[in-house]
Amino acid sequence: MTEMVYGTVRSQPGEAVLPRWWRTVDKVVLFAILCLFSIGLLLGLAASPPLATRNNLPPFHYVERQAIFGGMALVVMIVLSMCDVRQVRRMGVLLFLGTFIALMFLPIFGTDFGKGATRWYSLGFASLQPSEFLKPAFIVTCAWLLAASQEIQGPPGKLLSFGIAVITALFLVFQPDFGQACLILFGWSVMYFIAGAPMTLVMAIAGLVGAGGVFAYSASEHFARRIDGFLSPEIDPRTQLGYATNAIREGGFFGVGVGEGQVKWVLPDAHTDFIIAVAAEEYGVFLVLVIIALYAVVTLRSLWRLMRERDPFARLAGTGLALLFAAQAIINMGVAVRMLPAKGMTLPLVSYGGSSLIATGIALGFLLAFTRTRPQGQIADILIKRGR
Repeated sequence: MTEMVYGTVRSQPGEAVLPRWWRTVDKVVLFAILCLFSIGLLLGLAASPPLATRNNLPPFHYVERQAIFGGMALVVMIVLSMCDVRQVRRMGVLLFLGTFIALMFLPIFGTDFGKGATRWYSLGFASLQPSEFLKPAFIVTCAWLLAASQEIQGPPGKLLSFGIAVITALFLVFQPDFGQACLILFGWSVMYFIAGAPMTLVMAIAGLVGAGGVFAYSASEHFARRIDGFLSPEIDPRTQLGYATNAIREGGFFGVGVGEGQVKWVLPDAHTDFIIAVAAEEYGVFLVLVIIALYAVVTLRSLWRLMRERDPFARLAGTGLALLFAAQAIINMGVAVRMLPAKGMTLPLVSYGGSSLIATGIALGFLLAFTRTRPQGQIADILIKRGR
């Protein structure tokens, strides 16, 4: 029925799933994603051996784990990208329910691994961070509610999505994980604005977030310490930010040479939160610019394809996922160059981390599914007809 009403791109009868997927998927975005993952493995080879040595593990222990988790993430991404919009919506809602329940029980069964924030479940052989999986599922669920609210006699989706966003952000703040809470609220605000929210309401929400930040500063010593360190005019060279800043400065345009960097020997999070410092020191600003360009390709090309999408749900969810992906990359790199306070956030597809890699694979699988060429018309068709 959809093809009869909206059909401008016809599917080929009897076409197998894989050829149809290859014909309709955005190959440019797919190539950029594979490049980012490959760069992550390259930087893992540079950044993780010192940590493995300190933990009495084989030199390439973390690289091998990153390759395994990354391979799983790519498989999940490709499988999800083959799904249609309705299947993605169902999986996203179910995943949100599961991860939200896991988030609720973190204070009871979770662990902090000595980092001062209870964000993980220890599985013995690995750890699981529910907030990473929550993000793409949250975007899909809220997009579904916002799109449903635009239908005649539809549910109060805007109000429901706002309630879900606030409750989810509060659970993240209690960990505490202010960075993920900000990402959740950012993703919801973007979709809410696109769905037709007035600018005054968006500004009011931004004001509430600012007020929440002031409260967090006064109530959380962990949060206040990070803000004070960011606002301080002097950088302590013995802190992670100090080491990262010096490494970026030493790298210059082409870097000090492969394997010659020193920051990986002193930074405990060189393979995760500060992986961009390793890239800048050993490979220079040139590689950093390549990484930024790849993130821009994934984000901007996805947004360009979504601009022509007629399905409100796919347009909202795809936009939220694309901008969430870009925002996390900007935050990670912004922290490394001291443009933002430290937030403990990984660089998508590049940093080490099983939960982060697989969750990113889920998010990008959803995004590729939303941006595929499907047998439907584009939003430009409606605008042309209305102009006649």
